[in-house]
Amino acid sequence: MEATQQRMTEGSIWKKITFFALPIFLGNLFQQMYNTADSLIVGNFLGSNALAAVSSSGSLIFLLIGFLSGIAIGAGVVISRYFGARDDENVQIAIHTTAAFGLVAGVLMTLVGVLLSPQILVWMGTPDAVMDESLTYLQIYFMGSLGSVMYNIFVGILQSVGDSHHPLIYLIISSCINVVLDIFFIAGLGMGVGSAALATAISQFVSAILCMIHLMRVEEEYRLELRMIRFDRHMLKQIIQNGVPSGFQNSVIAIANVFVQSNINAFGKMAMAGCGSYSKVEGFAFLPVTCFTMALTTFVSQNLGARQYERAKKGARFGVICSVIIAELIGIIIYAAAPVLIAAFNRDPSVIHYGVMQARIIALFYCLLAFSHCIAAVLRGSGHAAVPMIVMLCDWCLFRVSYITVAVRLISDIRVIFWAYPLTWSISSVIFLYLFLRGKWVYGFEKEK
Repeated sequence: MEATQQRMTEGSIWKKITFFALPIFLGNLFQQMYNTADSLIVGNFLGSNALAAVSSSGSLIFLLIGFLSGIAIGAGVVISRYFGARDDENVQIAIHTTAAFGLVAGVLMTLVGVLLSPQILVWMGTPDAVMDESLTYLQIYFMGSLGSVMYNIFVGILQSVGDSHHPLIYLIISSCINVVLDIFFIAGLGMGVGSAALATAISQFVSAILCMIHLMRVEEEYRLELRMIRFDRHMLKQIIQNGVPSGFQNSVIAIANVFVQSNINAFGKMAMAGCGSYSKVEGFAFLPVTCFTMALTTFVSQNLGARQYERAKKGARFGVICSVIIAELIGIIIYAAAPVLIAAFNRDPSVIHYGVMQARIIALFYCLLAFSHCIAAVLRGSGHAAVPMIVMLCDWCLFRVSYITVAVRLISDIRVIFWAYPLTWSISSVIFLYLFLRGKWVYGFEKEK
């Protein structure tokens, strides 16, 4: 694919966004299979305790992975802007600085994750019945975190220049490997819950290596050369300025989810397994919205780099409207089909009860979550990543945690925890609607330039 075909600065707006978003959707679909394959196979072959162990680790994994993924998004914004402006020299500098950052961050994450997992699981209130299996799963997962970090870095580079097709191909390959290894390790060899993490880690390294090989072979200005991987102080500053707020935003959400998970843990292992099963369903359900948010960040960033401000605004409006409509339609489907979907992970009536309860409280409010994520994506693409970070820190973390702390003490009912999500999504949507109507994300950038 030629570089001119990858640019989001020319051609039909809806076609550029849609055809860029579609491979991202399919790619995220296969990526979601990583986690879902673990839960389906673990839940059906190893039982409720093992499923609870995998589920309790999800929020913590997202806490660290989410931060580094946010850095990758921020790096992609910088690369997109230079790519849109056709500044080949700075595209090269940005790509190799991003790769250097990923290598260092991946090594540090491996060390921190393996060493601190025992204490963090204690802080989360993980029940003794699943503590050993949770620790095994988590530590093995973190041993392979370098592959996950570098995959996110390389995909961020490819998507920033408009290439969403190659990551899809590599994810299909690696996700198939993940499923095959899960079945082989657990169903074939009878290995424990740690083998599910091992299968995921191997698959992540495969996808990272495939992305790296492609970047080293392309002839365009975003070619990766190993000998050029180094830090550039000026570029690293830009990446951190754009990436840290995005990473912190992801971590804020994850911190709140860790707190929520610790409160869910207090209701026992069946609640843990049921809510963990719902989280897998929600992960699939929200993929179409995720792909639009990624497309919006790249589209807005490239067009602002090319100084096409009106085109950036039109693209933002199209993406937001599509995401909200799709999210609500999916929410209605999840609400109706919740019993069947939860039962696919575990047929224990108690597990199904908790999963369906959570789904039917939350699913009809997906439109609010979609709206908030889309406006946050547009803000990131325009270089205002700190704004959604502040909104989500105050609302999705501080307010959500405060509400749950008070509500659970007053009403010992797990449903008050579930209602924390629609409540905080509503508040953030009102704030983001104000920003959306004022159009500050584009007008402010235009004035700065």
